[in-house]
Parts: sequence; C-alpha cells; structure tokens
Amino acid sequence: MRIVVAGFAALVLLTGCIGSAQKPLERLPDLDQALPGAISIETRKERRVLVFASAVDNVGAGALVIAGSRGSQAVRTMRIRQLITRADGSTAAHSLPGRLRYVHSETHSHWHLLGFERYALRRASDGRLMEPDRKTGFCLGDRYRIASPPAAAPPKAVWVRECGRGRTRLLRLLQGISPGYGDDYVPALEGQLVDLTGVPAGRYLLVHRVNADRSIRESSYANNAASVLLELRGRTVRILARCPDSPACG
Repeated sequence: MRIVVAGFAALVLLTGCIGSAQKPLERLPDLDQALPGAISIETRKERRVLVFASAVDNVGAGALVIAGSRGSQAVRTMRIRQLITRADGSTAAHSLPGRLRYVHSETHSHWHLLGFERYALRRASDGRLMEPDRKTGFCLGDRYRIASPPAAAPPKAVWVRECGRGRTRLLRLLQGISPGYGDDYVPALEGQLVDLTGVPAGRYLLVHRVNADRSIRESSYANNAASVLLELRGRTVRILARCPDSPACG
C-alpha cells in the first residue's frame, strides 16, 4: 500500500512538472505611470485649458507589444492583440478590446492605440469628474531610456518606428515599449489638455492613468495611476502635492 501511494505521489509530481513545462514563464511588461508634469494654463482657440506632459515607463521584465490587423482597407480600425514573450522564446497572443485607428492631427498623423492612457480633472473634495481628456490615442515607442532600467532592457531602443506615419493603407502594424524605456508626450501635442471652461476656482486632482481597464496583461497594476493636487485661480495654477502610484492625491 505504501508503494502504491509513493508511486501515485511520484506520478502527481511528474504530471505537475510536465504541466509546468507546457506553460513556460511569461515575461510581462509593468507600466509605470509618471506624474503629470509641465502643468500650466493656456488659451487655445479662445478657451482656457490646463496643459501638461505625460509619460509611461515600462519597468517590467518583458516588452509591451501591440499587434494590429484588419481584413481590408474598408475597415477603419485594426483589432489588436498583445504579444507576450515566454521564457522559452515562444510567443503568446492575448486579444484586447481596444483598437488602432489612423488619426490626422495638427502635429502628427499615424496609427493611434485608443484608450492606452487617460487624463481626468476631478474635484478634490469628493472626486467628482469635472473634465475628461481630449486625447485620441497614442503611438507607442521607445522615446527615452529610464534612469534605472531592469536587467531585461535592450541596449538600444527597439520601437523607433512612427506607427505607420503617412501609411493609411496598412493592414498590419506593430508598436510597443521595450523594458527599460518610456513613452512621453509633451504639452504641445494634440490632446494634452483639459478644458477649464466653466470650471470654478478651487482645488482639483489631475489624474493620469495607464491601462485603466487592465486589459493589457502586466506583472503589476499597482503603479498604473499618478496624480497631483492643484489649486486653480483664474489664469494661475499652484501645485499643492504630487502623488506617484495614487489616483487620490491629498
């Protein structure tokens, strides 16, 4: 009887090892939302707007790779999948609910990943949404190398293409952010603003959040939001507090 039990235990252990071999470790990205920066108030097209810079770092062990595709040029958007590299070198594909869409803007025109990062102005007292962002999407890329890159970071930027700039007829497209690199957007670019028209003076939270619906697979979601506590008075803005890794500053 003891022999049977021992044999059964060995079989279970062996089966578990085989199962583990069939599912090698996935090298997932870890998207770290940077604090909103370069915050100021400007007048654009006769409207008072809050402008800012945004950035997202990949501090994970794997690249964020987004693959878009469509069946024909008659379809305006591309379906997307996240391509995940495994430890054995193989690749897994994870379908995402988002889309890629070709966007024409004043500063740039290329394929945008919709909904990757969100901006919001919320009332500090109760968190009420005052104004959402006006961003149409993002072209992912290795724009800079982060200060303390993980061991998996490649020595040079990999994602340097401009997301199919000028190529409206594409049927397939890849874009991404390598581990150890980040993607940033300056205030001058399209959509980097919140309309303050009708927003009264007071204290507000400017919240930046990446992968808000957690559809993109990551090794951690704890660092997907960052916020600043602001005081708005007419044409002036004062920073009261900065809160990395939190959507509820102050």
